[in-house]
Amino acid sequence: MLVEDLEAEAAVQRERKGIKPLGVTAILTQNPHRQPARTKKSPAPAIHAATLAVRRGFRDLYREFVAAFRKGAEKLKGGDRDAAFPLGSFPPALPFVGG
Repeated sequence: MLVEDLEAEAAVQRERKGIKPLGVTAILTQNPHRQPARTKKSPAPAIHAATLAVRRGFRDLYREFVAAFRKGAEKLKGGDRDAAFPLGSFPPALPFVGG
């Protein structure tokens, strides 16, 4: 039922815009490796989200995560083996000390 509903909606939109479907022959004669004539010039967003506010919120949280990780890494580098790292992160490995 879902497919039929989508097909009917697409047919209505094509009719409203005056667009005729390509048809089987036209589709089969297309080269699947051909480049499109025009492409979008804008790069994809670094974070895909439903709204700009959600994207900004995620970016802010990520910045906080990175800052906390770097703070912990600096403490660890300074010799504090109890340095705190953000939940879900992997602290950097300590240097190898040979015997």
